[in-house]
Amino acid sequence: MVAGTEAAREGALLDVAELSVRFGGIVALDDLSFRVHAGEIAGIIGPNGAGKTTLFNCLSRLYRADRGRVEFDGRSLLELRPHEIAALGIGRTFQNVALFRSLTVFENILLGRHCRARGGFLSAALRFPRVARDEEEARAKGRELLRFLELENVADATVSSLPFGTRKRVELGRALACEPRLLLLDEPASGLNHEEVGALGGLIRAIRDRVGVTILLVEHHMNLLMSVSDHVVALDFGRKIADGTPAEVRAHPDVVRAYLGVAA
Repeated sequence: MVAGTEAAREGALLDVAELSVRFGGIVALDDLSFRVHAGEIAGIIGPNGAGKTTLFNCLSRLYRADRGRVEFDGRSLLELRPHEIAALGIGRTFQNVALFRSLTVFENILLGRHCRARGGFLSAALRFPRVARDEEEARAKGRELLRFLELENVADATVSSLPFGTRKRVELGRALACEPRLLLLDEPASGLNHEEVGALGGLIRAIRDRVGVTILLVEHHMNLLMSVSDHVVALDFGRKIADGTPAEVRAHPDVVRAYLGVAA
């Protein structure tokens, strides 16, 4: 039995094994292994330079791994091209919001449905019935996400006119529009005020509980990550130093040392 199939049967939706990434003489990820099980919220923590963003870029196929294995529901991700990741069932947000600022909120969310479109250029040009059905399905899903994310009142506003916290929710909507099974959240609390961070915690749980999406979360806001995560993986200089419940990881001596120094 292959390892990916065994992991899938154990409930691991994402299986990362011995993943290593180097940039010249710099080791960004060093023999990293962990699993994310279906239906959970998993958090990734670590000081600046620990390898968190490198990990996300590997999962998104923006970076190539030097060695190791990454499987999603038993299928190797490292064999896929970047544009195939969303169609497989993985969505992502970015630390720096990456939206089309001149488009409206609704239009940005609809762009997330592109990976679900079944017709090609010819079908669209000739307006085949299947294209019309896809468009109506996309608009229905978009309206559903506007309600879920409380964006209905700004649906027709251009993104450039909105405050940063609202843009963050728009990016979440675009990621959810492709109906992912796994959502990668890269620093979703970055740039948010205290009230917005509090609301974000509830929203992350709702995405898991009501939408049914498994979540892998990278976040510097420790209180937020620890309060929403079922399990946490801690990195330092590209290596895993702890993996367990939030309470276990918070108290782990290597984690304390990485954040507070040896004297602590």
